[in-house]
Amino acid sequence: METISIRAPSVASSGTRIRRSVRTRLPAAFALLPTALVVLVVYIGCMLWTVRLSFTSSTLLPKLDWVGLAQYTRLFANDRFLTSASNIVIFGTLFISGCLIIGFLLAVFIDQNVRGEGLFRTVFLYPYSMSFVVTGVAWQWFLNPGLGLQKLVRDMGFESFTFDWLVNQRMAIYTIVIAGLWHGAGLTMAILLAGLRGIDSDLWKAARVDGIPTWRVYTSVVLPLLRPMVITATVLLATGVVKLYDLVVAMTLGGPGIATEVPAKFVMDHLFERNNIALGTAAATIMLITVVSILAPWIYVRYIRPQGRHA
Repeated sequence: METISIRAPSVASSGTRIRRSVRTRLPAAFALLPTALVVLVVYIGCMLWTVRLSFTSSTLLPKLDWVGLAQYTRLFANDRFLTSASNIVIFGTLFISGCLIIGFLLAVFIDQNVRGEGLFRTVFLYPYSMSFVVTGVAWQWFLNPGLGLQKLVRDMGFESFTFDWLVNQRMAIYTIVIAGLWHGAGLTMAILLAGLRGIDSDLWKAARVDGIPTWRVYTSVVLPLLRPMVITATVLLATGVVKLYDLVVAMTLGGPGIATEVPAKFVMDHLFERNNIALGTAAATIMLITVVSILAPWIYVRYIRPQGRHA
């Protein structure tokens, strides 16, 4: 009868594997070290410094005194900031909902295997490739009553035609929305189109066999399946809303008056023009809290909760 001996792995060989693994990963760790330092110092460090300055009385230069919530009290009593907050809510609501609706309709249109699909994709996505500054300047020219649409229509013989939203205090914010929709709808289209292309074709065959109307398939079957793409698009659009600045500066400079003022412009003006660092950083801190409140639920749903289910 033969005896079969099983040899357990030695501690030495296990230690050798660990050392080899460390030596293999060490160059990658050193390569990532500068990036990690930049994230810690530039991003996290500057955010903490900004929050700290919001509790001081800093004006032209930073101070390290402590005034508590005095700057936040001044901030929420400031008519200009309240107007900017109201404008960003109007812009954000119309921009996000408009981009989702228009982007979904464009994605559905392209998903019908239309002729020239590549051309349509390029045309719809092209505005997103341009900066907000270029978009703002182009729409400023187009909506300028003395240069753009109004002048063009009047030169065609319609003398009574008026489209002066750009210089109208009550309507100017909606011109920013129009320019934003033109810029951002293509991104939403691309995200939702990728989701539509991932839906099993058997669902459509089953719907046709059952005689379900197309619109009902989209609302009851397709949209629930596109939920992760819709959430991703919403988060991307929402973060763009919070940091809205260059589009406003390029189109209206916050005018007429303060009709199109937004929080990011309020921050930049107080930091670099009005020499009021404390009030500017208080507004920036409110913007930071807004961004975190948007991103935190998305990060939890997308990354943390799935890990908890698999655990």
